[in-house]
Amino acid sequence: MSPARRVYAIRKVVVAWIVALAVMAPALWPADATAAESRYASIIVDADTGKVLSAYNPDRPSYPASLTKMMTLYLLFDALDQGKIGLDTPLPVSAHAAAQAPSKLALRPGDHISVEDAVLALVTKSANDVAVTIAEALGGSESAFAAMMTRKAHALGMTATTYRNASGLPNSGQMTTPRDQAILARALVRNHSHYYHYFATRQFNWRGQIISTHNRVVLNYPGADGIKTGYINASGFNLVSSAVRDGHRLVGVVFGGDTASWRDRRMMELLDRGFARIGVGDTQLANADEEEPKPPAVVKASKQAKKHAKVAKGKAAKATPRETAMGDNEPVSWAIQVGAFEGYKPAHHAAASAAKKLGGLIARASISVDKGKLGKQRVYRARLTGFTEDQARAACRKLAKSRKECRVVQPNV
Repeated sequence: MSPARRVYAIRKVVVAWIVALAVMAPALWPADATAAESRYASIIVDADTGKVLSAYNPDRPSYPASLTKMMTLYLLFDALDQGKIGLDTPLPVSAHAAAQAPSKLALRPGDHISVEDAVLALVTKSANDVAVTIAEALGGSESAFAAMMTRKAHALGMTATTYRNASGLPNSGQMTTPRDQAILARALVRNHSHYYHYFATRQFNWRGQIISTHNRVVLNYPGADGIKTGYINASGFNLVSSAVRDGHRLVGVVFGGDTASWRDRRMMELLDRGFARIGVGDTQLANADEEEPKPPAVVKASKQAKKHAKVAKGKAAKATPRETAMGDNEPVSWAIQVGAFEGYKPAHHAAASAAKKLGGLIARASISVDKGKLGKQRVYRARLTGFTEDQARAACRKLAKSRKECRVVQPNV
């Protein structure tokens, strides 16, 4: 064969391989690489029947983060029902418990905390030192208690769940799924209804310090009465919620949110759709015909915001494992408030208009309408959340130039 024919033959083989790979590519590669890599998963369940009303990757394994404390509390409620302890029983704090990473009450070795205060500390502060204190009191050691947690999970039908600690701090062996967390939430409501009201606690007085709940869905969503937030870097922002309308209870689970406000908004949308699907209540946010809502609109980052994000990422890379493994101690999120109104709709409209006005100034913004009281009058505060402090102040400066009302809201205000 001449050199020219040899080159021609080789080219034919190469072309044939390229064509074959092009044909095979759809089968070899995921249709949506972004979706394949996403941590997001969710499920909405009718609490009474167990019927799944909507779901997205509900059996995808992930880290529970501080949702772990739901099982810690389940076993604590079991012990209360069995008469092994009482609400006023003092629990001793060990050096191991006191050494846990935040969130925590900053308990010291040798301290004591009552069972009821321990419950309140878990549902509001999500205190890791308190979770370990409970574990050691009931199990003798945290590892023995984690084994008890796993056995209880499997007995309840949570077959994809394994616990390694009582708090939810990072552990590669501690895994669960949205479906399993929905099973646990239903079991808490069904089997421990006389203690479930603790999950609706908004504030907790600890030695003169007022501690507010992390759970903003409880604060803002009509009918919501629990249950638990969770966050570690590896899981993203997790949430289990339950809400009741017209006597019907739904349980929702959201895993893998990029921000707390995004996660909360998604949960409220999913619950609205769930209630609409069963024909209950007046939904404000949802179209019942949609199976899964689209992600909330995100304001694109400016060059300055991207620069700040790059600097922050560099700082995070230098942090120690202890500094980045922060249990339910969710990253700081500043907000701006653009008005207070008598109704939900005008407040939502004002926040949406402000987001549009800000354009590309900020990296990410989510609309939040916070319900509260001004004296005896109910008010709805129009806010945008998910800012750094610099972004929040820059946003208010821009709105002020347009003669728009705006004030910066610090975290946890």
